[in-house]
Amino acid sequence: MPAPRSFDYAIIRIVPRVERQEFLNVGVVVFSRTGHFLEVKIDYELARLAAFAPGCELEMVRAQLRAVETVCRGGAEAGYFGTLSQSERFNWLVAPSSTIIQASPVHSGLADDPAEALQALYELLVARPESV
Repeated sequence: MPAPRSFDYAIIRIVPRVERQEFLNVGVVVFSRTGHFLEVKIDYELARLAAFAPGCELEMVRAQLRAVETVCRGGAEAGYFGTLSQSERFNWLVAPSSTIIQASPVHSGLADDPAEALQALYELLVARPESV
């Protein structure tokens, strides 16, 4: 069994009105340098956002969330960001900003499989509980 690998993660949040500092968790990004892993999992079902922030432009938010995924993946589709290392892309994604899409502070963990950690964090921090 492989030794657990360290990873960093942040929650992707939608902050419809930055001045109010209210947010909705919509995704998680996980980076493991030793695991050569950088992935994001995003919930594009924005019905909660529509109830939370009536008047928010949902298609604009979806487009910005897709851009987060594109930067995370890297490659030619990501333009300049595609030339950056996984570490640089992660740091760019989680850098503090005052836009509608923001990342939480970065947290660390250990996992045998970073992909499983991503799924577990998504279910814990983003997915709606079945009983709701």
